[in-house]
Amino acid sequence: MRIQVHGHRGARARRPENTVPAFRYAIAVGVDAVELDVAVTADDVVVVSHDPVVAQIPIRSLSLDEVRAFDVGARKNPAFPDQTPAPGTPIPTLDEVFALGAGNGVRFNVEVKIFPDRPELTPGPEEFTALILECARRHAVESRMMLQCFDPRPLWAVTAAAPEMPRGALFETERDWMEVAKEFGATLLCPQYRLVTKSRVERAHDAGFGVAVWTANTPEIWAELTAAGVDVVISDDPAALIRWLE
Repeated sequence: MRIQVHGHRGARARRPENTVPAFRYAIAVGVDAVELDVAVTADDVVVVSHDPVVAQIPIRSLSLDEVRAFDVGARKNPAFPDQTPAPGTPIPTLDEVFALGAGNGVRFNVEVKIFPDRPELTPGPEEFTALILECARRHAVESRMMLQCFDPRPLWAVTAAAPEMPRGALFETERDWMEVAKEFGATLLCPQYRLVTKSRVERAHDAGFGVAVWTANTPEIWAELTAAGVDVVISDDPAALIRWLE
């Protein structure tokens, strides 16, 4: 089976992360899905941001207009020398990103950024999940979406609200994969790539779980993951991964 390619935060090796230019680039190069992170404004609009704060201000305390005033595309990320800045780029809404799926088959891998120890930064898991699902239904992309999280609560919320939606359990420490799947009510296991072994992937497959691995950026790692039999690779440079797979 062909490995699926998910563009991490769009394609942050090439464009500013979690921006419309990054998602457009990823879709243009042929990703199976764009991976993105979401937060919620004070006026309950879901926006796309890895961090729950912008300029050290919680997004949850800002209106959409206030969030949109920040330029998140002008500064080049020094970790990615081939990244092309996009000055004048605001934080996008989830509506804007889902709209990019019109006329194509791209999927959306949505990570819920929620923090059990900082409840003031987000709505509760049920409300947060409901806002995401409402947005997906407005754009008729709920059948093309998966939800992933490091916290099991949003996955259980989506299990109740949309049980057919794929649900990914994110984790980055040594744990028994089957215990993770049970704790999260997951349909997909989403380990950090260093945790992957062929035997673990085989056990997951035997138990009926897909394996979506993050975040892999070099041919050496891609070769190891391919040999292990993973289903999805999330990469900062999806175009390079697609070329390598071909």
